[in-house]
Parts: sequence; structure tokens; C-alpha cells
Amino acid sequence: MKKTAETQVPVLAAIAERWSPRAYDSSYQLNNDELVAILEAGRWAPSAMNVQPWRFSVVRRDEALAETLTKDALFGFNAAWVPNASLVIYISVPETTEDGSPYTIAYFDAGLAAQNMMLQAEALGLSAHPISGFSSENASKILELEEGRTAIVALAVGKRAEPEVLQGSPAYDREIADRHRLPLTEVVIRGL
Repeated sequence: MKKTAETQVPVLAAIAERWSPRAYDSSYQLNNDELVAILEAGRWAPSAMNVQPWRFSVVRRDEALAETLTKDALFGFNAAWVPNASLVIYISVPETTEDGSPYTIAYFDAGLAAQNMMLQAEALGLSAHPISGFSSENASKILELEEGRTAIVALAVGKRAEPEVLQGSPAYDREIADRHRLPLTEVVIRGL
């Protein structure tokens, strides 16, 4: 299923074709080169002063840890579709800087890393769905993250399946819905 973005002028194919599916092929397992390419894309994202505050925790579908995270950390219907993805990458950041002040730019930096990873997945013929619907506190504990580091987003990664694998699930209607974005006239405040 394709959902190519409708843009006023052409954009990179990986951007136009990338969307966040919930239907994943439960028989497909990422190979090591695919995983490393996605992680490298995240590693090479820009960050403020090149601090690279993100850390990646990879949890494969067949690990017992995946079941624990699904049961104890995922919210709502995410627990129904995420287990079909090949793996989930939890991205964490430190809560404070070395001087103890809030590390708010780390969230932006982690977002850049996540976007690089999602675009790399798309370029590899895979899909990645960012997930905020999970308990950050529970996931951080289950992943045994160091004190002061918090899981802020997760990426479900795998091979896209046909939407019918979600038939009867609340995720099905979202899967088949058209993509929608606000027009540029609403998001560009000045300069267009």
C-alpha cells in the first residue's frame, strides 16, 4: 500500500513515501545490515554542540523483553500491532545537562536521530512507526536505563504488510485512511 505525499513541488522520495504503518509482516526479520544501517543513520544525525545525547535500545520481536514491554509499557491498541514489527528501537535522552539544568534540546536532537532512522528504513524498503503511546517510566525501568536517562520515543521497524492483517482492530481504519497534513499556508507563519 502506497500513500505518497501530495506536495506543491517534488521532495525526496524517501520523504514522500514515508508514512507510519501499523500493519507489519510478522514473518519478516530485519537482517543485521539493515539494522546497522538504521542505527548508523541515527548516529549521524546532527545535535547541539555535537553532544549526541540519544541512546538506542533495540528490542527484537522474539526476545522475552519485547513481551514484557508490550504488556507493561505500551498503551492502548499499540500493544496489538507493535508485536508484529521485527523490532522496536527505544530512544532515550538524559533529563538534565552536566550542570543539572533541564536538557530540553536533547528531545529535539533525539527527534533528528529518529527522523534519520525512519528515512533510512524507508530507503531500505522497510517502514518505521514512531510511538509515543507508552509509559516512559515503565519502559526506562524495563530497559534498565541509567539513572537520569529516559526513553522518550520508540520506533517500530519492519516490513510493511497489507492493511487486512489489522482487520477487526481499531488500527485498521487508521491504516487505510488517507494521509493528511495542514497546508503550507497554515504552518508557514512568515515568508511564503
